[in-house]
Parts: sequence; C-alpha cells; structure tokens
Amino acid sequence: MDIVRSPDFAAYVTRLMERFHVPGVAVAVAQGEEVVSTGFGKASLDPEVDCTADTLFNMASASKSLTAASVALLIADDGHPDVQWEAPMEKLLPGDFVMPGNDHTDVTVEDILSHRTGMPSHDNSYLGCSAANPDDPRSITRNLRNLAVVAPNRSGYIYCNMMYTVASYLVERVSGLPFTDYLEARLLQPLGMMDTCLQPARARAKGLGDRIAKGYVWDESAGKYDETPCDDDAPEAQGAGCILSSANDYIKWVQAMMNRSGPISDDVYQGLVKQRIRQGDDDVPDDVVEDAEAESGASSRSETPPPPPLYYAAGWEVRKYCKHTIVSHDGSEEGFRTNHFFVPELKFGGVVVGNSDGAADVVSELTHRLIDEVVQGPDAGRGLLDSSSDSGSDSGSGSVTDEDDEPKSAGPVAELREQLCPGIKEVQPQTMPLSAYTGRYWNEGYREMVVDDHDGQLVVDATKRSMGFHLRLEHVSDQTKYLAYLRERFDKDGSPLKAEFRLQGDRAVKLGLWLEERMKDYVWFERIHD
Repeated sequence: MDIVRSPDFAAYVTRLMERFHVPGVAVAVAQGEEVVSTGFGKASLDPEVDCTADTLFNMASASKSLTAASVALLIADDGHPDVQWEAPMEKLLPGDFVMPGNDHTDVTVEDILSHRTGMPSHDNSYLGCSAANPDDPRSITRNLRNLAVVAPNRSGYIYCNMMYTVASYLVERVSGLPFTDYLEARLLQPLGMMDTCLQPARARAKGLGDRIAKGYVWDESAGKYDETPCDDDAPEAQGAGCILSSANDYIKWVQAMMNRSGPISDDVYQGLVKQRIRQGDDDVPDDVVEDAEAESGASSRSETPPPPPLYYAAGWEVRKYCKHTIVSHDGSEEGFRTNHFFVPELKFGGVVVGNSDGAADVVSELTHRLIDEVVQGPDAGRGLLDSSSDSGSDSGSGSVTDEDDEPKSAGPVAELREQLCPGIKEVQPQTMPLSAYTGRYWNEGYREMVVDDHDGQLVVDATKRSMGFHLRLEHVSDQTKYLAYLRERFDKDGSPLKAEFRLQGDRAVKLGLWLEERMKDYVWFERIHD
C-alpha cells in the first residue's frame, strides 16, 4: 500500500505517461478494508481539468465483471429457479436466442459468459445510435442467428462482446427491470458505488457530467492529441462495456469480490471465478501446465518455465503467479484503457485506469508492478509482466524500455495480394466502370453496405456502425478482386483486408468482405436491386 503514496511511484507513473502519451491516470489499491488512491495528470486537456481518483472513466470491458455478477445474482435468487449456470439460453430466451445451424442449441448461460460458444466477435456487424435502425440488446440477441460461428460450442476460447450484451438482455427479461435499474438495485447501491453508472446519459442525469474524463488518441505525425467523442450512449454494447466509474468507486467492487461481502456470497463468488476455458494453446500437455502453474514467477530455476496458463471464468480472467491466484479483467475502448484485479489469498486488489490509447502499456505496467510488490516484495523484478501472455481480451501489454516498438508485420499488402491472386507481380488496371459496382448490398447479419464512387474510388461509409469505419477499395486483379483499406476514426492509412465482387454480365451482384478474421470465408453481401 505504501508504494502508491511514495514519490518514487509518482515519478514512475509520470515517466510512463510521458513515454506512452497518456494525459491522465488514476490508481486505487485495497488491502482488506483499507484503500489508498491517487490521480495523475489531466482528465481533460481543453479545458484543463486535473485527473483524480474520483474522475469517471469509461471502464470498457472491465464492465463485464458487473454483467456476469448480475447474472450470478439471478442464479442465486430462489425466485428464478430456471436460471442456472447450465441452463440452455434458448429456453431462457425462447424465440430471441437462436444460434445459427443445428449444432449450437446447447449453448448455456456459462457458455456465453466464458467466451466458449464458437461465435467470433463480429464487432463490425452491430449498428450504433446514429444509424437509421440502431441496435439494442434485444436486436443484438436476435441477430445471432444471422451470424456465422467458427467452432463447436465449448471447443475453445473465442472472445465475443455480443454475448455479454445478450447476458444483459437476459437480466432484463428475467428480472423485468431495465439493466441499469437491476444493476443499481442489486450491486451498485448495496456497495455504495454511487458514482458508477451505465452509459454517459445516466452519469449526467446524476450530476456527474463534469467529472467524466475525455478520451484521447495520440497523433504521432502531428505531435498532438485528438479527442475522442464519448458523449453518446451505446445500448448495443450494454453489458459488454458502457460502465463509467472512478478508481475510488470501482475499488469497492474489487473489495466486494475479494472480501466476499455485500451481495457477493461465497456461492456467487465461486461461480464468477470458476475456471471454465483455457486461453491460448489448448494442445499444451497437462503436466506442462501444472509445472508452469507451480513454478510461475520463480527466479531460482536455471530454465525459465513456460508462462502459466490463463483461464476465462465469468467476467474475470484467472491465472497462477508465484503460487498465488490473480483474478483480473482489463478493458479497451477508443481513448481509454482500464484494469481491475485482486489476489484473493492476500486480500489485495486494485484499479488502474487511463484516458488514451497509449494507456494500454501504462495500465499493464502499473498493474504488474503493484501485484509484484505484494507477491514478491518491493525488491521484485518484473516477474508477472515478463510471464504475461496475450490473453485475447481487450488491452495490449508492454514494457517500458528504451527500445523501439516492435515492427509491424512485413508486407501485409503484398501478402494479401498474393492470397487474392497467387503469383501476381503487379496490380492490374481497373477497366470496368465504377458504376458497375456502386449500389446497395445486404447481408442479413451485417445489414446494409453502400458502395459509392468518391473521386474515382470505390468507398463504403460505415461510420454509423457501433465501431464505425470507412472502406477504400483498390483493384488488384480480374475486375473482381480488391484490397479494402479499413480506416477507423483516427486511423490515417487504414488496415488492408481482402474484398471480392461477383459479377453477372457487366454488373456486380455480390460483395465479399473479410470482416471477421476468424472466418474462413468472406462475409457476403447480396446486391439490392432498386
């Protein structure tokens, strides 16, 4: 606990913020009932507002632990005997929850909460609040039937935000309350979390609007921050994210978990932290896994053991480190990075939040340093950070060194061109008129895509989706094969992905876009004939 109060820690945080371009960071740690918290930098750059431990941050996917807890409280409620961890979702939400095909009728409550349904993210499929027909939790649930699965149920860990929105809809249907009302009545109010809200509008309605941090993205070429809009509610992402909270308020939730207090009974706790699916390589032999768990963090061995396995529970990730259990979940939203964690055996936990994309590295560094401080002592090295593996959840992790960032994959454009047209040396010229391709295209799961001609280039404006983007198509070969550069709001160049048209005579009738990387095929859109 003393580390957070020390001048050395403040200097360390400041160096991290400067290196990774983070305007503001807040930290809260708890040892049993004692809490120490502080803030650094700015919650807003214009106007300048100091960041404190009471500043509200978008908690992003660190919100998932509250969603899972809401479901766990329903399970513990004798008034809802049908809601159990093993209960089939299609029976709890008849007519609404329908998975595609005939092989996923057995998806249960714990399957959707542990990312093991075989449904990939399909994050580009849902529509934001500015769309003509925006999504909400019910429409997200009902749209599952129109989206492709990529693996059998319970065969592996595949992170899927939508399933947590489905979980919030389950809470609404069973309880008869809006999710925000249930959350406040059953969790937030009993824990005294009066500054924690679902959606920005709720925070403003409670008079907390002036305490909401602004999110930022660092523009390296211009040497300045771009502010990310974060004023709109996102009902289509409810349950997967959308919680606004402060370090001081969210640490109360961490304490409730690690102390099993308030509404968190022992049964609820055990249901939330039960290890349900191992992340990463499922082919690792069990004896290697056991050895890694036993030796993780040990520095006396001559050979470095493999990193300990990481498991997903329900809204939490669980791993072993130095013979202790680490329970955590991070979060990543444009302009924000977050984490909350606890070590149950030591009754130690924390919340670390930052308000820029670069905060991923800062949040990771501080989380690992704080855990090492209590697990290995103040003279510890960087054991947990060095043993960390890619979890597949939201935030990246990195280390503070003087080395350059790792280079990006060499030649992605050339690689994709080769996949589209093996042996191609040079791209072929576009000879068909762009009018042959422009128009409206439809996929039942992804809804409408409109291809336009903008200054002699084929483009798609998908900015009204929940995770909005632009596509710019460049011809590669055969008048059908293209590279589509997907550019998000602050992306300068865009990331290339494969695209392909199907022609019928001199007119395109289908558009395929590689929008889901786990799929083995395009997402195909049929042309709508006006």
